[in-house]
Amino acid sequence: MTTKTRIGAIAVAAVAGLLGLLLAVPAALAGPPGAAATGLTVQDGRLVESTGSDFVMRGVNHPHAWYTQETQAISDIKAKGANTVRVVLSSGDQWPETTVSEVESIVADCKANRVICVLEVHDTTGYPEATAAVSLDRAADYWLGVRDALTGEEDYVIVNIGNEPFGNTGYQEWTQATADAVTRLRDGGFEHTLMVDAPNWGQDWSFTMRDNARTVYEADPTGNLLFSIHMYGVFTAESTVRAYLTSFVDAGLPILVGEFGNDHSDGNPDEDAIMSVTRELGLGYIGWSWSGNGGGVEYLDMVNGFDAASLTPWGERFFNGADGIAETSEEATIYSGS
Repeated sequence: MTTKTRIGAIAVAAVAGLLGLLLAVPAALAGPPGAAATGLTVQDGRLVESTGSDFVMRGVNHPHAWYTQETQAISDIKAKGANTVRVVLSSGDQWPETTVSEVESIVADCKANRVICVLEVHDTTGYPEATAAVSLDRAADYWLGVRDALTGEEDYVIVNIGNEPFGNTGYQEWTQATADAVTRLRDGGFEHTLMVDAPNWGQDWSFTMRDNARTVYEADPTGNLLFSIHMYGVFTAESTVRAYLTSFVDAGLPILVGEFGNDHSDGNPDEDAIMSVTRELGLGYIGWSWSGNGGGVEYLDMVNGFDAASLTPWGERFFNGADGIAETSEEATIYSGS
Protein backbone atom coordinates (compact mmCIF):
# COMPACT_ATOMS: atom_id res chain seq x y z
CA MET A 1 0.00 0.00 0.00
CA THR A 2 1.32 3.42 -0.90
CA THR A 3 1.57 5.70 2.11
CA LYS A 4 2.73 9.18 2.98
CA THR A 5 6.46 9.60 2.54
CA ARG A 6 8.61 12.64 1.95
CA ILE A 7 12.07 13.53 0.67
CA GLY A 8 13.85 15.65 3.29
CA ALA A 9 16.75 16.99 1.26
CA ILE A 10 17.20 20.21 3.26
CA ALA A 11 20.69 21.18 4.36
CA VAL A 12 21.20 22.05 8.02
CA ALA A 13 22.68 25.38 7.01
CA ALA A 14 19.59 26.28 5.01
CA VAL A 15 17.31 25.49 7.93
CA ALA A 16 19.48 27.50 10.29
CA GLY A 17 19.19 30.50 8.02
CA LEU A 18 15.39 30.48 7.85
CA LEU A 19 14.60 32.91 10.64
CA GLY A 20 16.65 35.81 9.39
CA LEU A 21 15.22 35.50 5.89
CA LEU A 22 11.67 35.17 7.16
CA LEU A 23 11.89 38.31 9.24
CA ALA A 24 13.00 40.27 6.19
CA VAL A 25 9.64 39.88 4.40
CA PRO A 26 7.83 43.17 3.79
CA ALA A 27 4.16 43.45 4.62
CA ALA A 28 2.49 44.29 1.31
CA LEU A 29 -1.09 45.01 2.26
CA ALA A 30 -3.83 45.03 -0.36
CA GLY A 31 -7.48 44.16 -0.54
CA PRO A 32 -8.77 41.02 -2.26
CA PRO A 33 -9.33 41.33 -6.01
CA GLY A 34 -12.70 40.96 -7.63
CA ALA A 35 -16.05 39.98 -6.21
CA ALA A 36 -16.63 37.41 -3.50
CA ALA A 37 -17.83 33.94 -4.47
CA THR A 38 -20.54 31.96 -2.72
CA GLY A 39 -20.11 29.76 0.39
CA LEU A 40 -16.83 29.86 2.27
CA THR A 41 -14.91 32.98 1.28
CA VAL A 42 -11.76 34.88 2.19
CA GLN A 43 -12.27 38.33 3.69
CA ASP A 44 -9.43 40.50 4.99
CA GLY A 45 -7.11 37.52 5.11
CA ARG A 46 -9.59 35.36 7.05
CA LEU A 47 -11.68 32.36 6.04
CA VAL A 48 -15.34 33.29 6.55
CA GLU A 49 -18.51 31.22 6.34
CA SER A 50 -21.61 32.39 4.49
CA THR A 51 -23.12 32.91 7.97
CA GLY A 52 -20.58 35.70 8.50
CA SER A 53 -18.55 33.81 11.10
CA ASP A 54 -14.81 33.27 10.90
CA PHE A 55 -13.95 29.61 10.39
CA VAL A 56 -10.72 28.37 11.94
CA MET A 57 -9.87 24.88 10.73
CA ARG A 58 -9.02 22.27 13.35
CA GLY A 59 -8.73 19.17 11.27
CA VAL A 60 -7.25 15.79 10.47
CA ASN A 61 -5.87 14.39 7.22
CA HIS A 62 -7.54 11.16 6.13
CA PRO A 63 -5.82 8.94 3.48
CA HIS A 64 -8.96 7.89 1.62
CA ALA A 65 -7.27 7.14 -1.72
CA TRP A 66 -5.12 4.41 -0.16
CA TYR A 67 -7.76 3.05 2.23
CA THR A 68 -11.07 3.40 0.45
CA GLN A 69 -12.57 0.70 2.64
CA GLU A 70 -12.19 2.80 5.80
CA THR A 71 -15.58 4.45 5.48
CA GLN A 72 -15.97 5.03 9.24
CA ALA A 73 -12.99 7.37 9.45
CA ILE A 74 -14.75 10.72 8.91
CA SER A 75 -17.34 9.90 11.56
CA ASP A 76 -14.59 8.83 13.98
CA ILE A 77 -12.57 11.99 13.32
CA LYS A 78 -15.63 14.13 14.00
CA ALA A 79 -16.27 12.22 17.23
CA LYS A 80 -12.80 13.29 18.41
CA GLY A 81 -13.87 16.91 17.98
CA ALA A 82 -12.35 17.95 14.64
CA ASN A 83 -14.26 20.49 12.56
CA THR A 84 -12.45 19.70 9.29
CA VAL A 85 -11.28 16.60 7.43
CA ARG A 86 -8.73 16.91 4.63
CA VAL A 87 -9.32 13.92 2.35
CA VAL A 88 -6.68 12.40 0.07
CA LEU A 89 -8.01 11.85 -3.46
CA SER A 90 -6.27 10.54 -6.58
CA SER A 91 -6.45 11.78 -10.15
CA GLY A 92 -5.77 8.21 -11.29
CA ASP A 93 -2.16 8.86 -12.25
CA GLN A 94 -0.41 7.23 -9.27
CA TRP A 95 -3.31 5.46 -7.57
CA PRO A 96 -6.82 4.41 -8.64
CA GLU A 97 -8.87 7.45 -9.61
CA THR A 98 -11.31 8.82 -7.06
CA THR A 99 -14.49 8.79 -9.12
CA VAL A 100 -17.30 11.31 -9.26
CA SER A 101 -19.52 8.99 -7.23
CA GLU A 102 -16.80 8.59 -4.60
CA VAL A 103 -16.39 12.35 -4.37
CA GLU A 104 -20.15 12.73 -3.94
CA SER A 105 -20.09 10.11 -1.17
CA ILE A 106 -17.18 11.76 0.64
CA VAL A 107 -18.87 15.16 0.57
CA ALA A 108 -22.14 13.64 1.81
CA ASP A 109 -20.23 11.89 4.61
CA CYS A 110 -18.56 15.15 5.65
CA LYS A 111 -21.90 16.97 5.69
CA ALA A 112 -23.62 14.17 7.61
CA ASN A 113 -20.88 14.42 10.23
CA ARG A 114 -20.93 18.24 10.27
CA VAL A 115 -17.33 18.83 9.23
CA ILE A 116 -15.86 21.02 6.50
CA CYS A 117 -14.41 18.91 3.71
CA VAL A 118 -11.00 19.81 2.24
CA LEU A 119 -10.40 17.69 -0.86
CA GLU A 120 -6.89 17.33 -2.30
CA VAL A 121 -5.30 15.57 -5.28
CA HIS A 122 -2.25 13.68 -3.99
CA ASP A 123 -0.73 12.63 -7.32
CA THR A 124 1.12 15.97 -7.63
CA THR A 125 3.30 15.30 -4.58
CA GLY A 126 6.91 16.24 -5.26
CA TYR A 127 6.58 16.98 -9.01
CA PRO A 128 8.88 16.84 -10.99
CA GLU A 129 11.43 15.45 -8.53
CA ALA A 130 9.20 12.47 -7.87
CA THR A 131 9.14 10.82 -11.28
CA ALA A 132 5.62 9.42 -10.95
CA ALA A 133 4.12 12.73 -9.84
CA VAL A 134 1.96 14.83 -12.14
CA SER A 135 1.64 18.55 -12.71
CA LEU A 136 -0.88 21.00 -11.31
CA ASP A 137 -2.26 21.29 -14.82
CA ARG A 138 -3.09 17.59 -14.71
CA ALA A 139 -4.68 18.06 -11.28
CA ALA A 140 -6.83 20.84 -12.77
CA ASP A 141 -7.97 18.36 -15.43
CA TYR A 142 -9.15 16.06 -12.67
CA TRP A 143 -11.06 18.78 -10.82
CA LEU A 144 -12.82 19.89 -13.97
CA GLY A 145 -13.81 16.27 -14.53
CA VAL A 146 -15.48 15.95 -11.11
CA ARG A 147 -16.92 19.46 -10.97
CA ASP A 148 -20.53 18.21 -11.11
CA ALA A 149 -20.01 16.44 -7.78
CA LEU A 150 -18.94 19.70 -6.13
CA THR A 151 -21.22 22.33 -7.63
CA GLY A 152 -23.52 23.72 -4.95
CA GLU A 153 -21.29 22.51 -2.09
CA GLU A 154 -19.36 25.76 -1.68
CA ASP A 155 -20.49 26.14 1.95
CA TYR A 156 -18.97 22.78 2.85
CA VAL A 157 -16.05 22.07 0.51
CA ILE A 158 -12.61 23.61 -0.04
CA VAL A 159 -10.68 22.45 -3.11
CA ASN A 160 -6.97 21.91 -2.37
CA ILE A 161 -5.73 21.81 -5.97
CA GLY A 162 -2.68 19.57 -5.50
CA ASN A 163 -0.69 18.20 -2.59
CA GLU A 164 2.92 19.46 -2.26
CA PRO A 165 3.04 20.18 -5.99
CA PHE A 166 6.79 20.66 -6.33
CA GLY A 167 9.72 18.92 -4.65
CA ASN A 168 13.20 20.37 -4.27
CA THR A 169 13.79 20.69 -8.02
CA GLY A 170 11.79 22.73 -10.50
CA TYR A 171 10.08 24.65 -7.73
CA GLN A 172 10.87 27.94 -9.47
CA GLU A 173 7.88 27.12 -11.69
CA TRP A 174 5.50 27.04 -8.70
CA THR A 175 4.21 30.59 -9.06
CA GLN A 176 3.13 30.40 -12.70
CA ALA A 177 1.90 26.81 -12.45
CA THR A 178 -0.22 27.60 -9.40
CA ALA A 179 -1.66 30.79 -10.87
CA ASP A 180 -2.49 28.93 -14.09
CA ALA A 181 -4.26 26.13 -12.20
CA VAL A 182 -6.31 28.65 -10.23
CA THR A 183 -7.27 30.43 -13.45
CA ARG A 184 -8.31 27.18 -15.12
CA LEU A 185 -10.61 26.23 -12.23
CA ARG A 186 -12.19 29.68 -12.09
CA ASP A 187 -12.68 29.71 -15.85
CA GLY A 188 -14.16 26.22 -15.54
CA GLY A 189 -16.87 27.43 -13.16
CA PHE A 190 -15.46 26.61 -9.72
CA GLU A 191 -16.80 29.05 -7.12
CA HIS A 192 -15.32 27.29 -4.09
CA THR A 193 -12.56 28.63 -1.91
CA LEU A 194 -9.38 27.15 -3.35
CA MET A 195 -6.33 26.06 -1.35
CA VAL A 196 -2.80 25.92 -2.75
CA ASP A 197 0.14 24.05 -1.19
CA ALA A 198 3.70 25.27 -0.96
CA PRO A 199 6.54 23.75 -2.99
CA ASN A 200 9.62 22.00 -1.54
CA TRP A 201 7.50 19.04 -0.47
CA GLY A 202 5.11 21.54 1.10
CA GLN A 203 7.67 23.20 3.38
CA ASP A 204 8.72 26.22 1.27
CA TRP A 205 12.31 26.31 2.51
CA SER A 206 13.09 28.32 -0.64
CA PHE A 207 10.39 30.88 0.28
CA THR A 208 8.94 30.58 -3.19
CA MET A 209 5.35 30.62 -1.91
CA ARG A 210 6.03 33.27 0.71
CA ASP A 211 7.70 35.65 -1.73
CA ASN A 212 5.21 35.12 -4.57
CA ALA A 213 1.98 34.67 -2.65
CA ARG A 214 0.67 38.10 -3.60
CA THR A 215 1.11 37.34 -7.30
CA VAL A 216 -0.78 34.06 -7.01
CA TYR A 217 -3.49 35.60 -4.83
CA GLU A 218 -4.14 38.32 -7.37
CA ALA A 219 -4.48 35.70 -10.11
CA ASP A 220 -7.77 34.64 -8.49
CA PRO A 221 -10.52 37.08 -9.55
CA THR A 222 -12.64 36.09 -6.54
CA GLY A 223 -9.93 36.54 -3.91
CA ASN A 224 -11.07 33.28 -2.29
CA LEU A 225 -7.71 31.59 -2.10
CA LEU A 226 -5.90 30.02 0.89
CA PHE A 227 -2.20 29.25 1.19
CA SER A 228 -1.16 26.03 2.91
CA ILE A 229 2.24 25.39 4.47
CA HIS A 230 3.26 21.90 5.62
CA MET A 231 5.43 21.93 8.73
CA TYR A 232 7.89 19.11 9.28
CA GLY A 233 11.68 19.17 9.58
CA VAL A 234 12.10 22.75 8.39
CA PHE A 235 9.99 23.99 11.30
CA THR A 236 11.86 22.75 14.36
CA ALA A 237 11.78 25.98 16.39
CA GLU A 238 9.04 28.28 17.64
CA SER A 239 10.80 31.31 16.14
CA THR A 240 10.73 29.79 12.65
CA VAL A 241 7.07 28.76 12.94
CA ARG A 242 6.09 32.22 14.14
CA ALA A 243 8.12 34.11 11.55
CA TYR A 244 6.67 32.17 8.62
CA LEU A 245 3.05 32.47 9.70
CA THR A 246 3.25 36.12 10.72
CA SER A 247 4.80 37.03 7.36
CA PHE A 248 1.46 36.10 5.78
CA VAL A 249 -0.69 37.60 8.52
CA ASP A 250 1.19 40.90 8.32
CA ALA A 251 0.73 40.91 4.54
CA GLY A 252 -3.03 40.34 4.88
CA LEU A 253 -2.80 36.97 3.11
CA PRO A 254 -4.70 33.87 4.30
CA ILE A 255 -2.52 31.01 5.56
CA LEU A 256 -3.00 27.74 7.43
CA VAL A 257 -0.88 24.75 8.38
CA GLY A 258 -2.25 22.06 6.10
CA GLU A 259 -0.05 19.27 7.47
CA PHE A 260 2.24 18.76 10.44
CA GLY A 261 3.32 16.00 12.77
CA ASN A 262 5.13 15.42 16.04
CA ASP A 263 8.27 14.01 14.39
CA HIS A 264 9.70 13.38 10.94
CA SER A 265 12.64 11.82 9.20
CA ASP A 266 13.89 15.21 8.00
CA GLY A 267 13.85 16.79 11.46
CA ASN A 268 11.72 17.10 14.59
CA PRO A 269 8.96 19.69 14.05
CA ASP A 270 7.92 21.79 17.03
CA GLU A 271 4.30 20.68 17.21
CA ASP A 272 3.73 22.58 20.46
CA ALA A 273 4.74 25.83 18.75
CA ILE A 274 2.70 25.05 15.64
CA MET A 275 -0.42 24.55 17.75
CA SER A 276 0.14 27.47 20.10
CA VAL A 277 1.13 30.01 17.46
CA THR A 278 -1.80 29.12 15.19
CA ARG A 279 -4.14 29.51 18.19
CA GLU A 280 -2.61 32.87 19.05
CA LEU A 281 -2.93 34.11 15.46
CA GLY A 282 -6.36 32.57 14.87
CA LEU A 283 -5.11 30.35 12.06
CA GLY A 284 -6.17 26.86 11.05
CA TYR A 285 -4.24 23.62 11.30
CA ILE A 286 -4.77 20.10 9.97
CA GLY A 287 -2.65 17.32 11.45
CA TRP A 288 -1.14 14.43 9.50
CA SER A 289 -2.76 11.89 9.76
CA TRP A 290 -5.56 9.66 11.04
CA SER A 291 -4.00 6.24 10.33
CA GLY A 292 -2.29 4.07 7.72
CA ASN A 293 1.18 5.63 7.48
CA GLY A 294 4.10 3.48 6.38
CA GLY A 295 7.58 3.82 4.94
CA GLY A 296 9.14 4.53 8.31
CA VAL A 297 6.76 7.27 9.42
CA GLU A 298 4.21 5.07 11.15
CA TYR A 299 4.60 7.30 14.24
CA LEU A 300 2.47 9.88 12.40
CA ASP A 301 -0.64 7.72 12.87
CA MET A 302 -3.08 9.30 15.33
CA VAL A 303 -4.86 6.01 15.95
CA ASN A 304 -3.68 2.44 15.58
CA GLY A 305 -5.17 0.52 12.67
CA PHE A 306 -8.03 3.01 12.10
CA ASP A 307 -9.32 2.13 15.58
CA ALA A 308 -10.73 5.32 17.12
CA ALA A 309 -10.49 3.76 20.58
CA SER A 310 -6.72 3.25 20.24
CA LEU A 311 -4.97 6.63 20.28
CA THR A 312 -1.25 6.73 19.63
CA PRO A 313 1.01 9.15 21.55
CA TRP A 314 0.72 11.59 18.63
CA GLY A 315 -3.06 11.22 18.61
CA GLU A 316 -3.27 11.80 22.36
CA ARG A 317 -1.17 14.94 22.01
CA PHE A 318 -3.09 16.21 19.00
CA PHE A 319 -6.60 15.67 20.29
CA ASN A 320 -6.25 16.14 24.04
CA GLY A 321 -3.09 18.18 24.60
CA ALA A 322 -2.56 21.94 24.97
CA ASP A 323 -4.03 23.92 22.05
CA GLY A 324 -5.33 20.65 20.62
CA ILE A 325 -8.64 19.69 19.07
CA ALA A 326 -10.59 19.24 22.30
CA GLU A 327 -9.47 22.64 23.54
CA THR A 328 -9.74 24.77 20.41
CA SER A 329 -12.03 23.24 17.76
CA GLU A 330 -15.40 24.84 17.04
CA GLU A 331 -17.94 23.36 14.66
CA ALA A 332 -18.71 25.32 11.49
CA THR A 333 -21.73 27.55 12.06
CA ILE A 334 -23.20 26.53 8.69
CA TYR A 335 -24.39 23.40 10.50
CA SER A 336 -26.19 25.31 13.21
CA GLY A 337 -27.09 28.51 11.38
CA SER A 338 -25.50 30.70 14.03
